[in-house]
Amino acid sequence: MAADALVRPTEAPTRRDWIAVMSAMLGAFMAVLDIQITNSSLKDIQGALSATLEEGSWISTSYLVAEIIMIPLTAWLVQLLSARRLAVWVSIGFLISSLLCSLAWNLESMIVFRAMQGFTGGALIPLAFTLTLIKLPESQRAKGMALFAITATFAPSIGPTLGGWLTENWGWEYIFYINVPPGLLMIAGMLYGLEKKAPHWELLKSTDYAGIVTLGLGLGCLQVFLEEGHRKDWLESQLIVTLGSIALVSLMLFVLLQLSKPNPLINLRILRERNFGLTSIASVGMGLGLYGSIYLLPLYLAQIQNYNALQIGQVIMWMGLPQLFLIPLVPQLMKVISPRWLCAAGFLLFGLSSFASGALNPDFAGEQFHPIQIIRALGQPLIMVTVSLIATAYVPPQDAGSASSLFNILRNLGGAIGIALLATLLDSRTKVYFDYLRESVVPSNPAVAERLQQLTGQLGSEQAALGRLSEIVHQQATIMAYNDAFHFVGLALGISMIAVLLTRPLPKTMQGGAAGH
Repeated sequence: MAADALVRPTEAPTRRDWIAVMSAMLGAFMAVLDIQITNSSLKDIQGALSATLEEGSWISTSYLVAEIIMIPLTAWLVQLLSARRLAVWVSIGFLISSLLCSLAWNLESMIVFRAMQGFTGGALIPLAFTLTLIKLPESQRAKGMALFAITATFAPSIGPTLGGWLTENWGWEYIFYINVPPGLLMIAGMLYGLEKKAPHWELLKSTDYAGIVTLGLGLGCLQVFLEEGHRKDWLESQLIVTLGSIALVSLMLFVLLQLSKPNPLINLRILRERNFGLTSIASVGMGLGLYGSIYLLPLYLAQIQNYNALQIGQVIMWMGLPQLFLIPLVPQLMKVISPRWLCAAGFLLFGLSSFASGALNPDFAGEQFHPIQIIRALGQPLIMVTVSLIATAYVPPQDAGSASSLFNILRNLGGAIGIALLATLLDSRTKVYFDYLRESVVPSNPAVAERLQQLTGQLGSEQAALGRLSEIVHQQATIMAYNDAFHFVGLALGISMIAVLLTRPLPKTMQGGAAGH
């Protein structure tokens, strides 16, 4: 984004600036929303397209792979095309691909259209982040980051709820139709708010094509490796081993190329800046916590409590809706409390909510999650509004695009790595606990013998009673594995909190006069 960000803005933003920023935020909100919105409707989509559960997973994977490839290319494309031209082109592409998804006639067409949707949507996320940095002066930056926080935390929280409701009442096609009204509004706002600039086609001669290829190939293979690895039993699959090897070699080559060039595609040297480096660690933990929680909770409610999509959505709403009211308050809090302390407090609350979620038992269902979800809703806005400010406080203006790309990539990778680890952890710990519990469930144990007698009386045969007892033991083992998974998320958020506490205080102009210690 160097071409548009040579000087930090110092004057108050105009109405056009705010419209440009808010239109970009709307685009980022839609792009993040569309990651999660299909999750609660996958069964319906699979049924309509005659796809198996494993094949249907590619509906989400194709979107995520295309999105993560596009995120780092956005800064370069802005220099090449101009922010206005890129924003309008990708917004139109996002709308067209959304409509094509609703018209998909088989799984293959849906995967192609979802990849198109992810590729165009992937540019909208860093674009919103970067426009905040280059359109708003430091004194107004907190308000911009509050808007960005809504896209990053509220969108994934409300996605499954909205998707479930639309599918239940209107049909799965409407989860794609819903993009049209805000999409048209976003395009109009971009056309009005962003100034016309000529494209810089001469940059094509000096473009780091080797960097683009190695990064795109590396991130794409890594995302598929993480998304599909658990389903294919990791290193037991030749495909997963190949993808992992390509990702490792490509990303190592990318790093070497970037560090050897005077004008790299992404300036990796900004990771040496103390605040950006430490908040990058926090960003990975934030992604793991954010996407890991939204992965574990619906899975637990569906698997253990037999909740449907709408019931799951109603539980998740308790995390999403309070944030709409809390996020605007954070910039005001920053006037009296250092952003660093607010961010650490946010990670603490988010971490505590994850540890509280790790106290599950067979009767722990929706209502018991409500206070936990509210604690999580208190923590997430404190993180999302402040962590971006802390990260970019000392980043030079010419590196705004690199900072935006890296920060968003790391958050998304944190989510992908987190979900992959959590899925594997759930499987392995369930097996460990099942074997442990099975050793105790023997007929010589008086409590077991009594329970077996009760079940035999209820079910009519000892064979049926043994089968039911095995189901109970397996359910208990699964619940214990979920507890471990939630504790793992809490631990990752704790590490993120420590990383934030080690950052430098912000300049006073960025915290509205808050003390910087």
